[in-house]
Amino acid sequence: MELMAQVRIKPGICGLCTTVIATSEDEQNAQLKIVSECPNFKKMETELTQADAYVECFAKVGEGKIYETCRKYCKHSACPVPCGIIKAVEVACGLALPKDATIEISK
Repeated sequence: MELMAQVRIKPGICGLCTTVIATSEDEQNAQLKIVSECPNFKKMETELTQADAYVECFAKVGEGKIYETCRKYCKHSACPVPCGIIKAVEVACGLALPKDATIEISK
């Protein structure tokens, strides 16, 4: 049975949204389809097409293939896209239930 998660990441003031569709047939390996409005992450769409959920979801923050690949294209450390990709992998592989994550900012 194939599991699937779709995550729409709204990063904030830049307004450049990224959508991640993650699917998994074995609950460990995820196939990724990333579509981004961000010119930086657009370059990554064909490079980051799969991930091992156990490596990515249990790595230390900033480690793993997803963060490594994102670092090549995005220089903004507060960008939520890398975390959003990992959340998609986590849900698609059955390591978490689907639930929105939010960051609320006020001034």
